[in-house]
Amino acid sequence: MPRPQTIPLLPCADIDEIEPFFAALGFRTTYRQHRPYACLALSGHGFDLQYYGLEGHSPESSHSSCLVIVDDTSRFWEAFASGLREAYGRVPVAGFPRITRPRPRKNAAGLTGFSLVDPAGNWIRFFNRDLTTPTQPAELSRLGEAVLNAVVLADSKGDEAQATKVLHGALRRAPADDPSLAEAQDFLAELRARQGDG
Repeated sequence: MPRPQTIPLLPCADIDEIEPFFAALGFRTTYRQHRPYACLALSGHGFDLQYYGLEGHSPESSHSSCLVIVDDTSRFWEAFASGLREAYGRVPVAGFPRITRPRPRKNAAGLTGFSLVDPAGNWIRFFNRDLTTPTQPAELSRLGEAVLNAVVLADSKGDEAQATKVLHGALRRAPADDPSLAEAQDFLAELRARQGDG
C-alpha cells in the first residue's frame, strides 16, 4: 500500500508572483487557475507545494509554515541559492523572499536546517532526516551556546534584532581564544546585513 502524501497549501496575494519565484528554484507548474479562485500547484526536488489566493494577504503578517524533511539540506540549499543568484543577482537574506543558511538548530534536536521564506512570507523549513548523527558538539562555550540561541531566534523565529542583541552581548564577554569566536562574528555580520546594517 502506498504511503499517504500530504501537500502544503500556502496563502499568497498573487499566484503570478509565486510562480516565477519557484520556477527559478527548479519547480515546475503542474496546475494553475485564476477562477473561480486562484490556485497554483508546483512540483520540484521530489515534493509538491500548492498556493491559494487570499485577498488582503501580506508577507509581513503571514504565519504559514511547513516542514520538508530531506536527506541532505546542503544539496537543497545549494540548488536554491544558485537559482536565487540567477534570478536576483544575489542570495537574498532579508525581506521577501529570503533564505537562511543551513545550520544546526538547537530547537530541532541539533538537526541541520534552513528556512526558505517565499515572496508571500510563508516559511518553508528544511531539515536533515537523520536523527542519529550529532551535528553539534556536546560541550560548547557560552559563546557557542549564544550562537545556537541566535540561530533559533533569527532563522527559526525571524527575530534578527534579538539574535543580534544576544550575539553582541556574548561576544563582548567571550575570551579572545573562544573556539566559537569566528563563527559568532560571521553570524553577527550576516545578521547585521539582513537588517540593512553593513
